[in-house]
Amino acid sequence: MVNTLSRRRLVLAAAGSLALAACSESPKAFKAIDITGADYATGFSLTDHNGQKRTLADFKGKAVVVFFGFTQCPDVCPTSMAELAQAKQMLGPDGERLQGLFITVDPERDTPEVMKQYVANFDPSFLALYAAPGELEAVAKSFKVYYKKVEGKTPTSYTMDHSAGSYVYDPQGRIRLYHRYGSGAQALADDLKILLKG
Repeated sequence: MVNTLSRRRLVLAAAGSLALAACSESPKAFKAIDITGADYATGFSLTDHNGQKRTLADFKGKAVVVFFGFTQCPDVCPTSMAELAQAKQMLGPDGERLQGLFITVDPERDTPEVMKQYVANFDPSFLALYAAPGELEAVAKSFKVYYKKVEGKTPTSYTMDHSAGSYVYDPQGRIRLYHRYGSGAQALADDLKILLKG
């Protein structure tokens, strides 16, 4: 009886050790929110600041980071774009395999020329995209992005409330991560390294 109990304990202990070993060998955890397989943010068809129609397929072989914002944003947007540029630098030579995309939620003021100058301030390879009139709402909905115009003291001094995270795609064009605002360039770079290796 004692031997049977002892054997059972040994078997359970061994099984537990194997389970722990299996857990420790799992893939590296992402720092961003893993949304692999999500049924939203799966793609887009938008025009870039050079007038060229763009889809995710154009960037196959690159990790893609998509951020929704507006060029007159005082803090969230420039911070997010600066972090993306820093993350690209942290990747070293692999930074060439990263595409940053800025989608405007303020097409009224964000003309192609304004957006071109804006993204160039962060990295010359980044592209700004805009939806055709009447299509922005559908694009935002497909990404579960919130945006709303907030009136200012004059008709042109309004601001935009909007979601502040970034969507990250792997080199095969699959949605993988949601990078929360304020997570930092290092966290983004670490996650991009994992995706670029895969």
